[in-house]
Amino acid sequence: MQEYNAKLSDFGLAKDGPVGDKTHVSTRVMGTYGYAAPEYVMTGHLTSKSDVYSFGVVLLEMMSGRRSMDKNRPNGEHNLVEWARPLLGERQRFYKLVDPRLEGNFSVKGAQKAAQLARACLSRDPKARPLMSQVVEALKPLLNLKDMASSSYFYQTMQAERMTHSSSMNGRNSHSLKVHGSFARASANGHQSMRSMSDGPRASPFRYSPKPNVK
Repeated sequence: MQEYNAKLSDFGLAKDGPVGDKTHVSTRVMGTYGYAAPEYVMTGHLTSKSDVYSFGVVLLEMMSGRRSMDKNRPNGEHNLVEWARPLLGERQRFYKLVDPRLEGNFSVKGAQKAAQLARACLSRDPKARPLMSQVVEALKPLLNLKDMASSSYFYQTMQAERMTHSSSMNGRNSHSLKVHGSFARASANGHQSMRSMSDGPRASPFRYSPKPNVK
């Protein structure tokens, strides 16, 4: 906080941000991977727009319920920004960004505006990103929106697609487990059969074998 103006920073460097006629400060790249603006990573130049980018990542985390970096996600979804970027500009697909745990209890218009704001904050061109003051003003009205997604046609359609996809994946996994189980049982039976053949009656070394009567 400086003169009652909030400063947002992921790098702990807000107090050293550019002042006066300076457009940036140069520093070695610091901060949590996944939040840093691409131009900051490339040049080490930290500007107020670098923090706007970081806020865009935080906004995406809030919408999606995902981490900025998550190696446990499927391929193509490890980096939240790269996964979300194609969805941010599409009105009907942006629902896929929203945390399914919300179960439709969110404003459709609010989520759309938040997605548009996140897209602007995450612009690859720093000059195209909004000021934090503009971000705040854009967020304020969203608190009063009451249109719930649970009654939206697009949301219901997306939920149906998600359930179909989930059922399909579960079916594939179940089939895979059945095939694997059958193969395992067949292998075990084959192994047991081979073992029973090799473990058949054996002649004891202590068994007396009478010599044939030779006349």
